[in-house]
Amino acid sequence: MQSYEELLKRAKSNLPEIKIGIERFEIPKALGHVQGNKTIISNFLNIIKILNRDQSHLLKYLLRELATPGEIDGPRLILGRKIPASLINDKIKQYTEEFVLCYVCKKPDTVLVKEERSTKMKCAACGAKNPVKAKI
Repeated sequence: MQSYEELLKRAKSNLPEIKIGIERFEIPKALGHVQGNKTIISNFLNIIKILNRDQSHLLKYLLRELATPGEIDGPRLILGRKIPASLINDKIKQYTEEFVLCYVCKKPDTVLVKEERSTKMKCAACGAKNPVKAKI
C-alpha cells in the first residue's frame, strides 16, 4: 500500500501544466498603402481570420461606413478612394465592438446566428445571446 505523500506526488504529476500567460485579443490593424487614387489593404483576409467573421459581412460594413466602392482581390481589399489608415482602423474597431466582442463578457468567442428575421450574437465563452444592430 502506498503512503498518502506518494499518492499525492503521483496525482500532482498527472495534473496539466499551469499556464500563467494570459491570452489577450487585439483588434487587428489594417496594413496597406495608397496607389493612385485607391487605398489597398493588404492584410484583409488576415483581419477576417482574426475576427472570425464572413468576409462579405465586414466588406459590406466597411464600404458603407467609409462611403466608398471596393472589391476583394485575392487577400487584398481595394477601396475606390484615398482613405487614411487611422479611419479604416477606427471602423474595424467599431465593427469589432458591434459584431465580434460579447456584450456581457467582452470576449471575442462569438458567432452570428440568424434567428427568424433577426441576427443574434451568441457567445461561446459565457453563453450570452444578444441581438446585434441591424445595420448591414
